[in-house]
Amino acid sequence: MKLIVGLGNPGPKYARNRHNIGFMALDQIASDHGFPAWKSKHQGAVSEGRFGSDRAVLLKPETFMNKSGDSVGAAMRFYKLDAQDVIVLHDEIDLAPGKVRWKVGGGHAGHNGLRSIHAHIGPDYARVRLGVGHPGHKDAVPGFVLRDFPKADEGWLDDVLRGCSDGAPHLARGDGSKFMNAVALRVAPPRSGTGEKSVAKSKPSTPKPEPEPDTRSPFQKLKDRFS
Repeated sequence: MKLIVGLGNPGPKYARNRHNIGFMALDQIASDHGFPAWKSKHQGAVSEGRFGSDRAVLLKPETFMNKSGDSVGAAMRFYKLDAQDVIVLHDEIDLAPGKVRWKVGGGHAGHNGLRSIHAHIGPDYARVRLGVGHPGHKDAVPGFVLRDFPKADEGWLDDVLRGCSDGAPHLARGDGSKFMNAVALRVAPPRSGTGEKSVAKSKPSTPKPEPEPDTRSPFQKLKDRFS
């Protein structure tokens, strides 16, 4: 069984913030795959279900971002899971908007939610890094991630969320490679076509005029030739 965690802050005030893209991804997964209604449990919102024969628990910590580890640790102890059974979906400012990356282990790169999870369960869990872009200066980061996604981002955001949902069964099996393939099919679908090079249509040529008939006599032709 896998514990799939989406990071964010609770309440409608934060619902569309960049920082809440992890919550958004879990909502999409739960809706698309018929998971039951969210229940308050383990200091978060929990929905337990299956992807085929693979059981999974979806968790949205409601402890606010910088105490996400309190909720994740409580759920892990309840379900008797190891860090390797945990997958965390979170916003990533060091990736361009719409980029998604799979990673296992490593540092928290200053992300407050990951920092808290590290403190509770260590670094050996898997992460789905959901790119939201960088404001350009580190001092602007807090305000940037706590602002809503603009309307201009709705296209790529929808593709990313649906891609995460498409790949969720692979998350439940811990298969990061197949998960990323499913996301890529949404975010960057292959172009349709036969693969044949298109041939440029040439402009129709203007027909050359027919030459005038030569009505000269043989003597006149000979005379004109030597004159």
